[in-house]
Amino acid sequence: LRFDEKVRVVVFKSEVKGVFCAGADLKERAKMDDAEVGHFVKRLRNLMDEIAALPVPTIAAIDGYALGGGLELALACDLRVAASSAKMGLIETTRGLLPGAGGTQRLPRCVGIGLAKELIFTGRQIDGQQAFSMGLVNHTVPQNSEGDAAYQRALTLAKEILPQAPFAVKMGKLAINRGMEVDIASGMAIEGMCYAQNIPTRDRQEGMAAFREKRPPQFIGK
Repeated sequence: LRFDEKVRVVVFKSEVKGVFCAGADLKERAKMDDAEVGHFVKRLRNLMDEIAALPVPTIAAIDGYALGGGLELALACDLRVAASSAKMGLIETTRGLLPGAGGTQRLPRCVGIGLAKELIFTGRQIDGQQAFSMGLVNHTVPQNSEGDAAYQRALTLAKEILPQAPFAVKMGKLAINRGMEVDIASGMAIEGMCYAQNIPTRDRQEGMAAFREKRPPQFIGK
């Protein structure tokens, strides 16, 4: 996906009704020795980092349970949409663990330190509406009879992104992600570098021409 220039947005959804991702298989984990557990969690953390580093926007469609590593998967995405009936939580402390695939880092960046500590310390599960109220998800929708309401809303959101200039969107994502990790002056420099890469693109020229000619732009990602 990273190298496929035709890909504009990636939506993560589950094929299992009622479950987005229930996290690691604890029965499998129980059979591992300490070294194997460490290796497993390192690989999982690397996977989440790879997802977060995808150059195009990513949307998690949470139509059911997103627990432990399942919520960490959703947190690795840029945007999250949840059914109001969905259940989310970093429940690791209830199993003698702590989040190990990015949860301790991405949750506080998403909802703030205080709320993140409360959710991680208690292992509490929250529904889609509660997640929306604290900014954990971008949108919450009532579940439908097919059980894919969040996915349908995620598709609508993806279709809002699709017409926009692909390279500009990629540079916007890069500028935000890199800028959030540094002070604002360094962030401004990162924005400037990303903007400089966008200036010579054909899409920028097309956007300006379309504005002058009062017509919809036809972006090609170049």
